Amino acid sequence: MREYLETGKIVATHGVRGEMKVELWCDGVEFLARFKTLFFSESGAAPRSVGSVRPHKGMALLTLEGVNSIEEARPFLGRVIYIARREARLPAGRYFLQDLVGLEVRDAATGRAYGKVTSVTHPAAQDIYTVLTPTGEECRFPGVPEFLKGLYPAEGYLLVAPIPGMFDTAESGDAPV
Repeated sequence: MREYLETGKIVATHGVRGEMKVELWCDGVEFLARFKTLFFSESGAAPRSVGSVRPHKGMALLTLEGVNSIEEARPFLGRVIYIARREARLPAGRYFLQDLVGLEVRDAATGRAYGKVTSVTHPAAQDIYTVLTPTGEECRFPGVPEFLKGLYPAEGYLLVAPIPGMFDTAESGDAPV
């Protein structure tokens, strides 16, 4: 598992005093505000101390220590921000989405491998897992207890209870969900 996790991207400056708009890739402004240091590399390079974080129209407004003008903020545009995993605390049974991408999807009853998770999105009430099968098809399933039976990121897999056609589209004649 990676030591530094993507948390958002600086997409614009805001005002003339060095504030930057951050497109959040985490659970929200409150989560991001817990961190005193942000990084600008997945290797942990270029650490910067956080001045402030506040909500603004579905995004975060971020200031960094030593960045006090629009001119000093501009070089950060387009940069991805990272947090240190060791500083993040998640409740038991919760995982970073980055830890789920790449997991092998296995049948909980038979152990059969269906493919690998390529993304996890949250368009509505539950997460949607996208799986790339060995034949190159993309299949999706909702992350609800009826289908998702267990997450084991440290071991590299998750367990599902598929219904007919969920992964075997060629056999069933159905299109992927």
